[in-house]
Amino acid sequence: MSQRDWVAQAIRKIEADFNRSADTHLIPLGLPGFPGIDVYLKDESSHPTGSLKHRLARSLFLYALANGWLHAGSTVVEASSGSTAVSEAYFARLLGLPFVAVMPSSTSPEKIAAIEFHGGRCHLVPSACGIAEASVRLARETGGHFMDQFTYAERATDWRANNNIAESIFKQMAHEAHPVPRWIVCSAGTGGTSATIGRYARYRGYDTRVLCADPEHSAFFAHYARCIVGEATGDPAPAPPSRIEGIGRPRAEASFIPGCVDAMLKVPDALSLAAMRWTNTRLGRRVGGSTGTNVIGVLHAAHAMRAAGRSGSIVSILCDGGERYAHSYYAHDWYAAQGFDMDAAGTLVRAVAEQAAALPPLPTAGEAAN
Repeated sequence: MSQRDWVAQAIRKIEADFNRSADTHLIPLGLPGFPGIDVYLKDESSHPTGSLKHRLARSLFLYALANGWLHAGSTVVEASSGSTAVSEAYFARLLGLPFVAVMPSSTSPEKIAAIEFHGGRCHLVPSACGIAEASVRLARETGGHFMDQFTYAERATDWRANNNIAESIFKQMAHEAHPVPRWIVCSAGTGGTSATIGRYARYRGYDTRVLCADPEHSAFFAHYARCIVGEATGDPAPAPPSRIEGIGRPRAEASFIPGCVDAMLKVPDALSLAAMRWTNTRLGRRVGGSTGTNVIGVLHAAHAMRAAGRSGSIVSILCDGGERYAHSYYAHDWYAAQGFDMDAAGTLVRAVAEQAAALPPLPTAGEAAN
């Protein structure tokens, strides 16, 4: 089989997989403290590999195939804290390609097991700062291809159409009371999601803003403030590893496009995890920590709308399920080791969501800060 024929067959396999997969649900999330403001969560945990990153992995594979970067037998290498690697392992197995995930040694054992379940191999490094360099080296040694999600996420996705996450959200909102969301709230791992949503909203002429919620240990917020608002100068030192798996980076990555984001919010990890636990009680099932970060962003946006006398809708993302974090976010000993006062954080989140109590002052930049 020629290389061209192999690529055509590989693309057909990925398209067939997409065709037999249903779209993800848009779930209402009631905020009793904010009547007149309707909140929805886009449930990306229902993808075959259980997270938002399934969309990204599909796009990255199609992009690499169309660019001629993959061939029969190529070893696929990715730098990932877990969920992207799980999804890429799935697609690599679909195409019969070996896959290696380069990850920080702190990655949850549940995610490692999921990668290995899909036939991938895990290469652990001490720090998130070293995963890209190790990935380049492994790809060179194996004669394979480094997918490099942090560079290509924003350009691999077809942001104009093709049922991307933004197009799906607006279609599913069409019959709601407020079909055009005032805010779509997301967080950044690569920045690909915020770029897709921001571009699509502008392209279609929607009066929808993008709020990006950044975890405590991440460089995206400072980068945004420096590029858009001018609140910081110079190159900040690398941030410590994020405790909210899947989002936050030690440095701002190439796929994060500040101009696609209207506002940013810096969220303490204790609040993210308290919001995760509150969302768990509201939905009756476990969600991941990044969903909690998004929910704090939702509460911040709801307060801003209420202060401006606005009704309307807010959409955010349920990034993945909580089953991958049994050893951490759903384990009492983990919280004790981190030194979090989860009783105080949980009481605060409940009061904000259910009684419209004020959030503590959080660092903001952009429109939501006004």
